[in-house]
Amino acid sequence: MASKSTLSYASRAKTHRSSLVKKLFDIAEVKKTNVAVSADLRNTKDLLALADAIGPYIAVFKTHIDLVSDFGEATVAGLKSLSVKHNFLFFEDRKFVDIGNTVQQQYHGGALRISEWAHIVNASVLAGEGIIEALVQTAQGSDFQYKDERALLILAEMTTKGSLATGAYTSSAVEIAKRHQGFVIGFVATRSLESVRTDIPATEDEDFVIFTAGVNRSSKGDKLGQQYQTPKSAIERGSDFIIAGRGIYASEDPVASVKLYQEEGWQAYLARIGSKD
Repeated sequence: MASKSTLSYASRAKTHRSSLVKKLFDIAEVKKTNVAVSADLRNTKDLLALADAIGPYIAVFKTHIDLVSDFGEATVAGLKSLSVKHNFLFFEDRKFVDIGNTVQQQYHGGALRISEWAHIVNASVLAGEGIIEALVQTAQGSDFQYKDERALLILAEMTTKGSLATGAYTSSAVEIAKRHQGFVIGFVATRSLESVRTDIPATEDEDFVIFTAGVNRSSKGDKLGQQYQTPKSAIERGSDFIIAGRGIYASEDPVASVKLYQEEGWQAYLARIGSKD
C-alpha cells in the first residue's frame, strides 16, 4: 500500500474516516500552512493576543493551558472566538497519563474544561490501553455534545534527549492506535510511523496524522535536553504538522517568524508530494 504521506492533504481528506481530520486538512490547504504553534504563555491576555496575531498563518494553536495563571471563562470564550475568526484548531497538550477514571474526569470536567474547547488532546500509553479506552468512551458517550469535533493523538515519541518513548513503547502506541481509529487520529512523533511493525496489518483507509514537536529554524536544542528539527527536515521525515514554540512566540516579531515557518513547512510539503504549485 502506498504511503499516505506522499498524497496531498486534499486527497487524504476525501478518504479519511475522521471529520475533524477532514477539517484540519481543509484548513491546511486553504491557508497553505502546516504550522502548529506551541503557545506556552502565562496569562490570558498574552495568549489571546498571540492567537489573534499569528492566527492567519497557522493550522493549529497548541496550548499547555495549566500554565495560564488566570484561566477562566474569558480564556475559553476568547479561544473559541479566535478559532472561528482565523480558522484554526486547538490542541491542548495535556499528555494524559493516569488511570482511566481519573483521565475521564480531567478531560471532561474539572477546572480546565478541556473537552469544551480543545479540538485535539494527547495521551501517553505508559499506563496501558485503558487510558485510550476511557477517553474514547467519554468522547462517544451519549451525553457528550462535541461528537465528531474532538480527537486524540497518542504520544509515540518525544524530542528530549534520552527519551524512553522508543522501541517497544512506540510499537505499542501504534498497535493501540490501530484498535481505536476514528477518535485516535495519529501521533506526536519525530517521523512517519508507517514502518513500525505490529501484529495488526494496515487497512486501506488507515491514515494516521503525524505532529512533530521540537521544530526550530535556528536552534539545535536547549540546556534542558530539548532537541530540534528544522521545518524542512521534519516534513521530509514524514511529519504532517510541525509544532514550533519558542522560535515563534519568543521571537522579536512573532508574525514575521511564523510566516517563515509557514513558507518553509509548506514548500517542504509540496516537495514531498511532488507538487510544483
